[in-house]
Amino acid sequence: MMVQTTGGFLSRHLGPGIRDEATMLAALKVDSLEALVQQTVPESIHLSQPLTLPKPLDEPEALKELRSMAAANRRTTCFIGQGFHPCVVPSVIRRNILENPGWYTQYTPYQAEIAQGRLEALLNFQTLVADLTGLPVAGASLLDEASAAAEAMTVCWRARSRRSQADIFLAADRIHPQVLKVLETRARPLGIRVVTAPLSEMDPTADVFGVLVQSPDTDGTVHDYRELSKLAHDAGAKLVAATDPLAMALYAPPEEMGADVACGTTQRLGMGPGLGGPHAAFIAVGDELKRLMPGRMVGVARDAAGRPALRLALQTREQHIRREKATSNICTAQVLPAVVASMYAVYHGPEGLASIATEIHRKACTLRRQLEMAGARVCRGPIFDTVKILDMPDRSLDAVWEDSQRQGISLRKYADGALGVSMYEGVSPDELDRLHAALGVEPHRGISDLPVIPAPLSRASDFLTHPVFHLYRSEVELTRYMARLQKRDLSLTDAMIPLGSCTMKLNPAASLEAVTWPEFAETHPFEAPGNQEGYRALTEQLCAWLAAITGFARVSLQPNAGSQGELAGLLAIRWYLHSIGQSHRSVCLIPASAHGTNPASAQLAGFHVVVVACDKHGNIDLEDLQRKLDEHGPRVAALMITYPSTHGVFEESVKTVTGLIHGCGGQVYVDGANMNAMVGLSSPAAIGGDICHLNLHKTFCIPHGGGGPGMGPVCAADHLVPFLPSDPVGEPATETTGAVAATDHGSGAILPVSWTYIRMMGTTGLTRATQTAILAANYVANRLGDHYPILFKGQNGRVAHECIIDLEWLKPAGLTVDDVAKRLIDYGFHAPTVSWPVPFTMMIEPTESESLRELDRFCDAMIRIHGEIQDVLEGRFAAEDSLLRHAPFTAEILATEDWPHRFSRRQAVFPARGSADAKFWPSVSRIDNVWGDRNFMCVCPPLSEYQ
Repeated sequence: MMVQTTGGFLSRHLGPGIRDEATMLAALKVDSLEALVQQTVPESIHLSQPLTLPKPLDEPEALKELRSMAAANRRTTCFIGQGFHPCVVPSVIRRNILENPGWYTQYTPYQAEIAQGRLEALLNFQTLVADLTGLPVAGASLLDEASAAAEAMTVCWRARSRRSQADIFLAADRIHPQVLKVLETRARPLGIRVVTAPLSEMDPTADVFGVLVQSPDTDGTVHDYRELSKLAHDAGAKLVAATDPLAMALYAPPEEMGADVACGTTQRLGMGPGLGGPHAAFIAVGDELKRLMPGRMVGVARDAAGRPALRLALQTREQHIRREKATSNICTAQVLPAVVASMYAVYHGPEGLASIATEIHRKACTLRRQLEMAGARVCRGPIFDTVKILDMPDRSLDAVWEDSQRQGISLRKYADGALGVSMYEGVSPDELDRLHAALGVEPHRGISDLPVIPAPLSRASDFLTHPVFHLYRSEVELTRYMARLQKRDLSLTDAMIPLGSCTMKLNPAASLEAVTWPEFAETHPFEAPGNQEGYRALTEQLCAWLAAITGFARVSLQPNAGSQGELAGLLAIRWYLHSIGQSHRSVCLIPASAHGTNPASAQLAGFHVVVVACDKHGNIDLEDLQRKLDEHGPRVAALMITYPSTHGVFEESVKTVTGLIHGCGGQVYVDGANMNAMVGLSSPAAIGGDICHLNLHKTFCIPHGGGGPGMGPVCAADHLVPFLPSDPVGEPATETTGAVAATDHGSGAILPVSWTYIRMMGTTGLTRATQTAILAANYVANRLGDHYPILFKGQNGRVAHECIIDLEWLKPAGLTVDDVAKRLIDYGFHAPTVSWPVPFTMMIEPTESESLRELDRFCDAMIRIHGEIQDVLEGRFAAEDSLLRHAPFTAEILATEDWPHRFSRRQAVFPARGSADAKFWPSVSRIDNVWGDRNFMCVCPPLSEYQ
């Protein structure tokens, strides 16, 4: 029976209408979605009972319910600090970046020719970080401040000489407590000992490989750590400085202090606290450490015409290539918040940042003087934005905190009983007066003899000298600059993005509406629980729904990316096994087809990776699995599987596989990257999983943002629940728990996106979306099957929600998969996933959100490209002078007087009927990746490069 889809949110989310669906089903020779699912999904893994979710609401009703939750978050004037601060988000940036689908629906810039705008914004971000820190090599964002510090620790760990036995990471005892928690979690499985000491007593010895200082530290004190740097280097250790971007506008940069690595968060550069995120963390290193950097870096290269172009650089460091030998498991990072931070810096420039920093510093110093005049005891020494109150003359500090809460003022409460007050951008005179009243001090507005930053600590060097940070100070100029960059990037506003295993589906406008509501965006993650009632209700409901969808008992929302969900899940398995006396289990079995993050995460969790082969049908090779179990059985801790598999099929033998693992005493980790093919039909628990993570930025509609933000909640069966991540600022972690992110709800501000999506879809809608995703993939496979071999199919000849086409037959023509990928740009499309999980293939995932018209447009393009390939194979064109080899074609190339090719200009740029109407012009021609890595540059080049 065909379900009516007109009206309500479901009909807006699904691309194919009733008639389109009938056309697609007829092409597949089935009469219903249910019949197609029966042919595709093994009966043994079907849900025994339908999902139990609330009845769906339409958009107005869902947003009304969400508004009531938002209203339950009590908004206070928040001086908590501790790495999270209120800030002024320029409206021009909020409207043109955060709320603009042309920016937030882009994918990671793997096809650099159609991602030059976002790459330039990220290069600006890297230049901002490199200039502020003084270190020449900066990354294109990390997940949060705490995990950035952990990544810095592993940079130092990998920088050791091969003979080194050093295993201590020495951290100053006044780093933020959430940073210390994450450091300890990440260190334990690697055999690293984290030792803390007062900065004044730190004396690195030969068994220390890295030293971490924070300046300003968690008490607010700014330190001169030059002498400590010398001691660390004399001992053969690297020094890491955790710091603040605005403080660096006034204080000497880490490089001048002798730091080898700098890290921190750019949260206060245009993103509200948001219950902990999303925010762009940063890391920067000296040139000698560049190949140990975690995550992505943008580099300057050149295109085929010799013009400057941008691309992702030094990718051989990353998990999708090096797998368990990668420098990090980071995949999705925080690109959209990094773009915001870069535009914030472009808008304000160096003078603006210095002015904002000076005003914050002035208010903090003034408050400290006022408190001292009132008889309070405070921390002394140089400060930037934070005043730590040790004692008040007439009241207990608990009474001060409680009085402040009653007056709508939030202060930090330290573990030692002290109170903290952190100043921030935009705090008003009225808010300061209320703060003074809560603290019981007189304003004394006449104080003028504020301390001058002493010379050894003050910044003397210039920063943000590149013209980009000086040209766009007016709103109209910045708006035009952002619009120019946006036009260089292909997003879902231009065309479908059929990247396999990436689920580039609709990011509903209604779901995104709440992200910038102040009640969500401005809530501090360490607010008193009573001030977070709305968030509490939302997260409890979302966790309950995700538990029902996965079939598991409990959900942690802490992991702020899929990679971190993997790590959290594997750590849960590790510590569970330790708790039952099975600590000898150290082997993690991973199929050869797995996502690169899987082996990288297993390595970070302290496991030894053993690869299991796949058979010719794309399934886990049962014979090879049995051989590996025979060899390693008593030491097997876990198997990581993706389901449906990364080969795009529902493996019939999956329950046999999971049964074998359980039979030898191991656990089954399910990578939820392909959950868009399972929701409402099956579940990770139904296939025999013990724990899984979900990618909320795939299945549950959080936008990819050009490479982040993401969310990777981890969902666990009962026996693993005690080993889920613990609160980073809660009670001290036991021997079996730890924190993987700085805050308990990860990137809390984007959780309303998934909540709204599920609330508007309900059980029927989510199931229908899954069925339609399977329909779309099979329709594409059917249309392309006569032109490109479909590499893997299930037993009934069906694919799951994605399909892999084989391009091995291009080799005799001298053509490559990249040639096809670049040629698709001329047809107005982003290429599917290229050469993964099998070399010389393309993996296509159309999702449920694309209309039949768009699916046909893509298939027509691929079929025409097949004809262009045949022209080469049959000798009508040489490969070196083919349309494919010279793609993509820019408007500038089209306008050149000399046209040396046998094909016409029209064939090059308007290859299909109607392509002129939907033309997306790449801003550069094909990029020379090899030249870019050989001539590495990761900051804004001088203008001479463009001349």
